[in-house]
Amino acid sequence: MTVKVLIIEDNPVARSFLCRVVRESFSDAMEITEVGDLENARRQVAKLSGGNPEIGFKLILVDLELPDGNGMEFLTELAGSTAIKIVTTLYSDDDHLFPALQCGADGYLLKEDRFEVLVEELQRIVRGQPPLSPAIARRLLSHFRPSSSDSAPMPLNSGFGALSTSQAPFANSRGVALDPPPEWERLTPRESEVLTYLSKGFTIKEIANLMGIKWFTVNDHIKSIYKKLNVSSRAEAAVLASKQGLV
Repeated sequence: MTVKVLIIEDNPVARSFLCRVVRESFSDAMEITEVGDLENARRQVAKLSGGNPEIGFKLILVDLELPDGNGMEFLTELAGSTAIKIVTTLYSDDDHLFPALQCGADGYLLKEDRFEVLVEELQRIVRGQPPLSPAIARRLLSHFRPSSSDSAPMPLNSGFGALSTSQAPFANSRGVALDPPPEWERLTPRESEVLTYLSKGFTIKEIANLMGIKWFTVNDHIKSIYKKLNVSSRAEAAVLASKQGLV
């Protein structure tokens, strides 16, 4: 029986890479549909399922940042679907991870992971385990590990989609800062590293070689950096980074 897979990724090279990961992960006959935005993703889901969530795609990989919206919107829309829904992204922070899980993600993979790591994590599906990048698994463990001031461990339900108590999920896990930090302080370690190399004049391919990651991953980091710093060029990013003491 052919397994139908939907991959939602706006970067063509990353999309091709994820296709190879999926094909390498499973021995089943695969029919992979590739789309680059939410509009086409919705169209493909409706076309295949015919309004019946019990049939259709068995595996869906969705990026969080798409040209016409956020992948979390799509996860919420798929609440009635029996498909296994996996987030594939560059974001490993709590602000993306936990909302994605709350929206119905069955797994969370980082595109910057090595090919063989992604294959190994996807294969967990067959064993009934949630596919999680190693860094994400560590973050989840760290989040639910009791601190020294806690009198008892935080309860953790066995269901992957229910990482909460009877209260609203993570609603009180941390306070909200009245004076949030500027965007440049929210750069991830990887983004800061990319920005440092950019400021020194390295090309995308050179940065990829230096960091041991793929060039399209570097490109996605740069897009995220531009968005957070509210700039539109390498020169602007370098100037702002220098002013703020980031490099």
